[in-house]
Amino acid sequence: MAGLSFCGNNVTKNAYSVDTGMLNNGCFVDALNLVPHVFLLFITFPILFIGWGSQSSKVQIHHNTWLHFPGHNLRWILTFTLLFVHVCEIAEGIVSNKQMDTNHLHLFMPAFMGFIAATTSVVYYHNIETSNFPKLLLALFIYWVLAFITKSIKLWKFAEYGVGVLHLRFCITALLVVLYGLLMAVEINVIRVRRYVFFANPQKVKPPEDLQDLGVRFLQPFVNLLSKATYWWMNPLIIGAHKRPIELKKIGKLPIAMRALTNYLKLKDAYEDQRQNAEDPEKAPSIWRSMYRAFGRPILLSSTFRYLADLLGFAGPLCIYGIVEHLNKKPVKEGSVVPYFEVYFMSSNELLQNTSVLAVLLFLALVLQRTFLQASYYVTIETGINLRGALLAMIYNKILRLSTSNMSMGEMTLGQINNLVAIETNQLMWFLFLCPNLWAMPVQIVMGVILLYYLLGTSALIGASVIVLLAPVQYLIATKLADTQKSTLDQSTERLKKTTEILKGIKLLKLYAWENIFCDSVEDTRGKELTSLRTFALYTSMSIFMNAAIPIAAVLVTFVSHALINKSKPSSSEAFAALALFHILVTPLFLLSTVVRFAVKAMVSVQKLGEFLQSDEIGDDSWRNGDMSVSLEACKKHPGTTKAINRKQPLLYQMDNYEQPARRPLRPNETEDVAVKVNGGFFTWGSNLSTLSDINICIPTGQLTMIVGQVGCGKSSLLLAMLGEMQTLSGKVYWSNKNRYSVGYATQKSWLLNATVEDNITFGSPFNKQRYKTVIDACSLQPDVDLLPFGDQTEIGERGINLSGGQRQRICVARALYQNTNIVFLDDPFSALDIHLSDHLMQEGILKFLQDDKRTVVLVTHKLQYLIHADWIIAMKDGSVLREGTLKDIQTHDVELYEHWKTLMNRQDQELEKDTEIDNCQTALERKTLRRAFYSREAKNQVDDDEEEEEEEEEEDDNMSTTTSRRSKIPWRVCWQYLSSGGFLMVFLMVFSKLLKHSVMVAIDYWLAEWTANGDGPVNGTAYDDGPVNGTANDDANGYAPDFGNVTRDFVNASAAAVFSNRTNSAAGLPDSYYVPVFIILCGAGIALCLITSLTVEFLGLSAATNLHHNLLNKIIHAPIRFFDVTPLGQILNRFSADTNIIDQHIPPTLESLTRSTLLCLSAIGVIAFVTPSFLIALIPLAVSFYFIQKYFRVASKDLQDLDDSTQLPLLCHFSETAEGLTTIRAFRHESRFKQKMLELTDTNNTAYLFLSAANRWLEVRTDYLGAVIVLTAAVASIWSSGKNLPSSMVGLGLTYALTVTNYLNWVVRNLADLEVQMAAVKKVNSFLSTESENYEGSMDTTQVPEDWPQHGEIKIQDLCVRYDPLLKPVLKHVNAYINPGQKVGICGRTGSGKSSLSLAFFNMVDVFEGRIIIDGIDICKLPLQTLRSRLSIILQDPVLFSGSIRFNLDPERTCTDDRLWEALEIAQLKNMVKALSGGLDAVVTEGGENFSVGQRQLFCLARAFVRKSSILIMDEATASIDMATENVLQKVVMTAFADRTVVTIAHLVSSILEAEQVLVFSAGQLVECDSAVNLLAQQDSLFSVLVRTHK
Repeated sequence: MAGLSFCGNNVTKNAYSVDTGMLNNGCFVDALNLVPHVFLLFITFPILFIGWGSQSSKVQIHHNTWLHFPGHNLRWILTFTLLFVHVCEIAEGIVSNKQMDTNHLHLFMPAFMGFIAATTSVVYYHNIETSNFPKLLLALFIYWVLAFITKSIKLWKFAEYGVGVLHLRFCITALLVVLYGLLMAVEINVIRVRRYVFFANPQKVKPPEDLQDLGVRFLQPFVNLLSKATYWWMNPLIIGAHKRPIELKKIGKLPIAMRALTNYLKLKDAYEDQRQNAEDPEKAPSIWRSMYRAFGRPILLSSTFRYLADLLGFAGPLCIYGIVEHLNKKPVKEGSVVPYFEVYFMSSNELLQNTSVLAVLLFLALVLQRTFLQASYYVTIETGINLRGALLAMIYNKILRLSTSNMSMGEMTLGQINNLVAIETNQLMWFLFLCPNLWAMPVQIVMGVILLYYLLGTSALIGASVIVLLAPVQYLIATKLADTQKSTLDQSTERLKKTTEILKGIKLLKLYAWENIFCDSVEDTRGKELTSLRTFALYTSMSIFMNAAIPIAAVLVTFVSHALINKSKPSSSEAFAALALFHILVTPLFLLSTVVRFAVKAMVSVQKLGEFLQSDEIGDDSWRNGDMSVSLEACKKHPGTTKAINRKQPLLYQMDNYEQPARRPLRPNETEDVAVKVNGGFFTWGSNLSTLSDINICIPTGQLTMIVGQVGCGKSSLLLAMLGEMQTLSGKVYWSNKNRYSVGYATQKSWLLNATVEDNITFGSPFNKQRYKTVIDACSLQPDVDLLPFGDQTEIGERGINLSGGQRQRICVARALYQNTNIVFLDDPFSALDIHLSDHLMQEGILKFLQDDKRTVVLVTHKLQYLIHADWIIAMKDGSVLREGTLKDIQTHDVELYEHWKTLMNRQDQELEKDTEIDNCQTALERKTLRRAFYSREAKNQVDDDEEEEEEEEEEDDNMSTTTSRRSKIPWRVCWQYLSSGGFLMVFLMVFSKLLKHSVMVAIDYWLAEWTANGDGPVNGTAYDDGPVNGTANDDANGYAPDFGNVTRDFVNASAAAVFSNRTNSAAGLPDSYYVPVFIILCGAGIALCLITSLTVEFLGLSAATNLHHNLLNKIIHAPIRFFDVTPLGQILNRFSADTNIIDQHIPPTLESLTRSTLLCLSAIGVIAFVTPSFLIALIPLAVSFYFIQKYFRVASKDLQDLDDSTQLPLLCHFSETAEGLTTIRAFRHESRFKQKMLELTDTNNTAYLFLSAANRWLEVRTDYLGAVIVLTAAVASIWSSGKNLPSSMVGLGLTYALTVTNYLNWVVRNLADLEVQMAAVKKVNSFLSTESENYEGSMDTTQVPEDWPQHGEIKIQDLCVRYDPLLKPVLKHVNAYINPGQKVGICGRTGSGKSSLSLAFFNMVDVFEGRIIIDGIDICKLPLQTLRSRLSIILQDPVLFSGSIRFNLDPERTCTDDRLWEALEIAQLKNMVKALSGGLDAVVTEGGENFSVGQRQLFCLARAFVRKSSILIMDEATASIDMATENVLQKVVMTAFADRTVVTIAHLVSSILEAEQVLVFSAGQLVECDSAVNLLAQQDSLFSVLVRTHK
């Protein structure tokens, strides 16, 4: 008992006497202080434990975070401060107690109870708040009052007895009085606002609007302060990701304040205000000012957090200094025992000399610093995302109002708009992320240098100057990096273009045996790309090297100069503190260059944005809104769909009111007979020259008006002028009042959305089955829709299926027909259609569907035969109206024009007769190509499954545990494949040099410790090696700024090295001359190793990238043709674009950063364990918690990253597709629908990105706290073992290393997660590397094949069976045929009868599994493929040309003379055309041969076949896509030029083989008839004559 009495056990003085009055006994006052704490605990515990549900409020909200009482944040802050003060009070009490003879419990017991009570108060408050039951807060109010009174009594007594500010206990008590007073005030405020006691009617409170919506899942703005700081509310999401992947549903909607619309209105207000208040109205408003006004406050808040964090950061070095300094000294007594209280009062200085207190303070400072830092990051990231949303909405609104002339005159290209959206907005977002650094860093640097000077004097300044002087070099390297990246990008674009071309023409390349030639040309470009990648790698490794080496150099210079100048060693406490400071300094100095670079980029971006926002807009004439009165009325009927509209603003302002204007009343009661009237119109496309002049026209209501004229006479412009898309120089366009809401408009160049066929046609109108069906039939789309894999639910557009021109055009016309508009403008809808489709569309669609509906139709066309149907005709010539009237008027008044039309019509009629056959087949051909696009429907659906095959197998039993374990496994196998493709030597070098480097780092520090050990303690190199920086900049840099994200991580590692110093005192006596040289050598070795390691990693990555791409290209080019039928082109291209890019540029820096931060953490833990082995015990729980944190985070991070990527693409597509279809959107008046869609897409993407960055914060807060615990345990362990002759320099060593761990732990996890995502690219590439190649060898040797084989061209087909794949049914069954040398053979049959498969069998492109083909005595299956294919010729159905010259297209092998080429061109009737081109044979062919017509391309293919003087020519439906004239030429050539060769024609039109000497007719893969054409025609019932009759 004696040991533990409350008031002490001093026999001489009676501690319990109250003679002088109760309150004069210090111990009694302390006991009094216990009362409120005990009271609170007694009252609240029952309430907390009793079933809390009974009185919880009945408002059921899905989050228990929904409501805050007034003063919520202030209360949390005060409570945390209170807890901190209580900790100080406990510490002070315990330390004072040690000065007394016996234990005085009253010195620290009340403080301890106060700590527990304060904790309880906040838990209690939180529970009351979430259940919204404010009456129970009364208990807290009473507690604050009591505590305030008891503490005030204590303070008053202290003052009475002369205990003043010099005594620590007085200060603490005063602080507590203030805090209790403030908390009391907060509580009174809650009573005042919520009126829950003393008032008759308590306040009813509703939760915030967002939280009534169950879709909002992003809770950061709504949770309490503790959850905000630690991201506790993210736990369910991140841990749940383990069980099932995070989907878009799970992350829900954004809170209203973060939605793009809200932020857009904020930014637009600021922007427009400037415009209104500007003195000079012409001057563009400043975007910087608008951004500051809209988003300035959160940036200031973030900067405040940042300053606090930076200041707390200096606590680390100072506490180390204190701990090492005071470790083995007895503290000096500066306090005194005050009479009356009979206890010891200490001074504040004395407390700070207690090492245990310092250790706890260090821990708290670290926790706080990290919390503030993460809060600062979060606030800037959230603001950056908000800004990006606002900018996107602003850009989009501007796009919708851009004048068409801007787009067409090329002032504003699509590319520029896409850049604004994809690049400039992101640059500004990144700048915002980094901008607090701009003003926080200089302060940090100045503070750091001042402290260093205070510790080490002038030598510290010399060391710091090294860092400052090298900073510009770093900046230079950083800019060089950015430039190299640009050139790499150009090279890879070029390589992709070539690869795409190869893949598109792969069939031709294989048939002509040209794979290797084209493969080499890609390898060439890849070579150039690798050269710039090499430069890139070099600069990256230089940058990494600088970050690693600068701190070593700085430490070296500092300590060597200190030895020379002061002729004395620094003490170990100074040395260690200095090293820790060097750490802190390196970060901002390095980052500054990055931030400056981003600031420069941001300025450029703002300038581009400003120019864009100032560009011309389309004229806003009153008719565009109908009459103003109407549109206001419409607005009343349709309240906006979003709540966040600012009611005070004028209506127009609310993002053009977000609603479709009201539909006009029914048609029949139309009184006006003119729908649109143009008076004296002069219109222009931007330049002041009028494109259309003196236009006076009327469009009659409910009639069919046709506009005709030559190409380029302004027909389309006239439509656009009426729609208000052109600039009006003079004159006016009148729309009858009821008409101008929306015009159905089909442009000449078809424009599709990335959506399903159905969505493209209904275009936002309600779906009406009957109407939809009629429209589809009118446009004869049904057969095309039937071919699509998912019918009209198939995605089309950029990312969907590629439709042919005619199909696209018909969908656009269908859209114009389906919309329920009064007026329909059709701009040359027949241009891409063949004659049957045109007639059908004219009859069913225009004459029947539209006219029955009494809609006004304006049709621009070249097909004069339709003029007879027109109610009104407008004839144009050279930009003005030549005539207008009915056909009869023109016949009587302008005979000349009528005759001219008649001759044109006759000519069209003659063409018609020719055309009918071709056209018929053109549509059939389009459909056939479509069918080919889905070679096998299953294949299409398997696209995604292919990549996950391996995973699928494991999933069959799909029980939870397997999925979980699979999702958290690190793909070691893939990593190994990646490393081994880099070469074993490089891997060995990398591992060896990394280990060596980190050992040298530790050695440097250890030597420093030895050197400073003798009595005055060690010094310590902790500032170097190159771990990441505090994460500052590179926070979510992953996707956006790889050029700096990874570089930044490079530095802090610089520090781990600094620590070991003071093992032996035996060295104490040695002079500096003994230490300095060794120190210099070690530092030199460290710097050299930094260079070697940074180079090995980068070049390991480079050689892996080289090998992977080389193997991939070879595998794919030599894959069998079936592979290309089954694998979608996009998927193959992805391997060459996105995946190759990741392997080239992203994996090496991630790998570098990962190995470095891991080794740093390990070496630090090793050092601490070496100094204080007891630390290892604490390490076990820490390691376990670290394991779980990283495991959960990696899975969630990967999902969120995928969501971010997948939501970004639709957003960018939506922008580009809007810019392309501006005229259509505006004609239909669908702007608001598209805006709504853009806002939804932006919000979805922002939600994913916000969650991703919140997950990163979640991780960093947790790893930082773990790091702080490591520091605490290391400090406690070393203080605890200091009694056992552990030199103080060693303690410094351990602590400095512990401090570095906090920086790197989260990088280990972040890099692991990144690497895992990036390794997926390697995995996908590897999955293609396992494809089987074609067997190129053959069983015969090339030497056995005669040089001139096949000289005769005799073909024997014996019992031939062919299939595309061993798993599929045979396509040809037991075919036997014999073809004489020089014979002309035709092959025909219905679609899918196996005609084309036979042609492929000649080239051994398909699996011949039975029977054989013998050409001139040699079985072709035995020949090497190269030989076989290079000796035969084929002309394919789709003419393929490659970009390059004409010569290259005819003869890529460069084996023929010019004469031979000219001869071939002459035979193909192309000689004159090629002669006329500049460059002749070397004239340019653009990509896909786009600069020649289809007919000319087909003739080039013929010439190409002729150049190859082969005695066998196969024509695979070669005439399908050309007009009659070209086809006749072809037939003639084949008869003359190929007279002595064997020609096998696979016919699409039976008419083309009527002269053949032998005809093979196929049906369902079997040869059914074989005879000459004449004989077969003679038999009425032969399949051949049936085909001829039905014209199939």
